[in-house]
Amino acid sequence: MSSTATTANHTVLARKWRPKTFSELVGQTHVMQALANALDQQRLHHAYLFTGTRGVGKTTIARIFSKALNCEQGVSSTPCGVCGVCCSIDEGRFIDLIEVDAASRTKVDDTREMLDNVQFAPSQGRYKVYLIDEVHMLSKSSFNALLKTLEEPPEHVKFLLATTEPHKLPITVLSRCLKFNLMRLTQAQLETHLEFVLTQEGVPFDNSALALLAKGADGSVRDALSLLDQAIAYGAGEVLFDAVQTMLGWVDQQYSLSILNALSSEDPEQLKQAIQQLAVMGVDYQALLTQLIEILHALSYFQVFGDATALTIMSEEVIETLAVNLNPERVQLLYQIALLAKQDMLLAPDIRIGFEMALIRMLAFQPVKQGECLPDSSTSQTDRGGEKIISQVSAPASAPDPDF
Repeated sequence: MSSTATTANHTVLARKWRPKTFSELVGQTHVMQALANALDQQRLHHAYLFTGTRGVGKTTIARIFSKALNCEQGVSSTPCGVCGVCCSIDEGRFIDLIEVDAASRTKVDDTREMLDNVQFAPSQGRYKVYLIDEVHMLSKSSFNALLKTLEEPPEHVKFLLATTEPHKLPITVLSRCLKFNLMRLTQAQLETHLEFVLTQEGVPFDNSALALLAKGADGSVRDALSLLDQAIAYGAGEVLFDAVQTMLGWVDQQYSLSILNALSSEDPEQLKQAIQQLAVMGVDYQALLTQLIEILHALSYFQVFGDATALTIMSEEVIETLAVNLNPERVQLLYQIALLAKQDMLLAPDIRIGFEMALIRMLAFQPVKQGECLPDSSTSQTDRGGEKIISQVSAPASAPDPDF
């Protein structure tokens, strides 16, 4: 086959590995179990609402549910996947699955046009399924037009609604639907799925690179597979740590570790050398500060709960060493300084200046030790020629007697 034909036939991983049955879903066990039980026990509702962030499976689950409702082998949680209906749904050409993009069809006229056909029986399948994506984008008039049909649709009609912003839906719509909230996937779940896909695709990879991709996906399976596609192209057929780190624009964690080591040893010269190295390398100071905050969060989590491997790609040994060298109070103070610095950096004359001042504060400030007392605000201490003078601040004069 020619290279041109190969390129033309390439299917992006997010589409190629889109689940076609409930058993292929990644995560979302609570949703899968509820829908499977409803299908197997024939306890079907007329309207379902799937909520969650982008790329966690809302539309995918809706399509699988549609297939389970209309499979030629009967209503079941395990559609056959080979009959005409199942194949038509997989290929996006099943006439009784009406997919509506509410983001582009917000007007009430569009909704009324859709509802005009609700009364007609399905052409091929057992049920006519209306899948309305991003349903929160519908106008108020569109929701009002939808309410009556949504409450009492014909027996042959099912409504599947999907949204990333359920708080924008009218309460009258929410009360008419069975609601399923799809959760973000954990980093471990994403790493396992990426490893499975790469193994099936025959692509060499580093586990550390998968950790970076999973972290960058932020709980989204679709984003993880899209980043994986990009990483394969960037790495010329391989998924390696250095290439993925460069592709994502992430700062090498060694810079953060050198800063934290200097702070833990309270060595100004070591911190100065780290600052100078950052200037020479021309790092992204905002990205580096974000990385510092994430590491400090992982350290604090480890110090309290004893495990933080799921929060960072750093090795457990490095986390343990830092947790010993930086006491919990110091970690909390460093985290707070770094968090405030994200705002202060935007006000500084230069981002580099804002970042360096944050590091200097981290070195200069120390948490108050247990048992220590802060200086009394009612006294002022001045050191003149080596002599400490403590002056009591006078109390405010009492108000004059009104009867005087």
